[in-house]
Amino acid sequence: MKLRTIENLDVRGKFVLLRDDFNVQIVDGKITDPFRIEQSMPTINALRAGGAKIAICAHLGRPKGTRNMEFSLRPVAEYMGVPLIADCLDRDFMATMHDGDVVLLENVRFYAGEEKNDPEFSAELARGFDIFVNDAFAVSHRAHASTVGVAEILPSYAGKLLASEIENLSAVMEHPARPLTAIVAGSKVSTKIGVLKALAKLADNLIIGGALGTTFNYACGAHVGNSLYEPDQRDTALEILAFARDNNCTVLLPLDKGVAPEFAPNAPRTDKTFDEITDADIIMDDGAKTSANDIETITKSATVIWNGSVGMAEWQPTWSVGTFALARAIAEQTRAGKLTSVIGGGDTVAALDACGVKGDMTYVSTGGGAFLEFVEGRTLPGIAILEQK
Repeated sequence: MKLRTIENLDVRGKFVLLRDDFNVQIVDGKITDPFRIEQSMPTINALRAGGAKIAICAHLGRPKGTRNMEFSLRPVAEYMGVPLIADCLDRDFMATMHDGDVVLLENVRFYAGEEKNDPEFSAELARGFDIFVNDAFAVSHRAHASTVGVAEILPSYAGKLLASEIENLSAVMEHPARPLTAIVAGSKVSTKIGVLKALAKLADNLIIGGALGTTFNYACGAHVGNSLYEPDQRDTALEILAFARDNNCTVLLPLDKGVAPEFAPNAPRTDKTFDEITDADIIMDDGAKTSANDIETITKSATVIWNGSVGMAEWQPTWSVGTFALARAIAEQTRAGKLTSVIGGGDTVAALDACGVKGDMTYVSTGGGAFLEFVEGRTLPGIAILEQK
């Protein structure tokens, strides 16, 4: 896949509409994890150095086409130290911009036309700009006005972050060092059927953890207590296991689980095998035997792709044990030069950060849904439109 990029692009004196992904967590008006903002800075700095007049277009949360100030981007503007334009369709600011200036447009999802990719809204959003740059890999699986609509109107290019995402993910998908181990966790089989099949075809080993793994355990006849799982996905889980066998992919399912009598951060933890789990037990993490088994496979791998924490990793320290154990093992192997590690998904990245090993990974993607759809081999509309013809 070859994209039109901003390398060697003359932007001096040009008005550039830059789509970034600033959908960050904000608590009490403060950004708790600026990872996506920081990853966007190389493109912003390159465009500024080139003399562009930059208006950043972004969204926060799901305001559902209404001007709900709970989802205002003001904390992001304050963090970045740039002016916030109160309406993403306002163009009065352009008259006073100089080369290298940056402004942030208010939440583009305040307009219903954004998620509908409405042609009239796209035209209004593109109005006054000379160039469009998409640097928001994490939303490029959405055919929205700010990812596709404006790209159909303006000369359009991929920013440094988006180009880097495609380069790194393509490399691991097309020419991975082997053995390749994929780790997929999370809550629902129903949302990850495609990616599980794609990875079963690509990988040598497939580790299925978290509530996702619980559903697979249930499908194989295990007792899972009063836990989160999808009984209606039993046949699908068995079908995926058969598909993996047909493609010579070894599947590792949980051997034991961390359980509690109630679903709460401070609930007492006991690790139990499935024949020990009672009807009252609630599964909240992968157990110690499972972690040891998974880590043994990781240490024999040359590449790891990971999406999804294997437990309630945000409930530290009791329920982050399984996720942190995998994170530390992957980090150790990567630091030793024995492993290429590619990580995607907001909860997984947050766990790496909490564990203190995010910087040790080979590549950490900003994408969640986009990461999964790319791995699955789907066409991402916001990227397809940037491909060189």
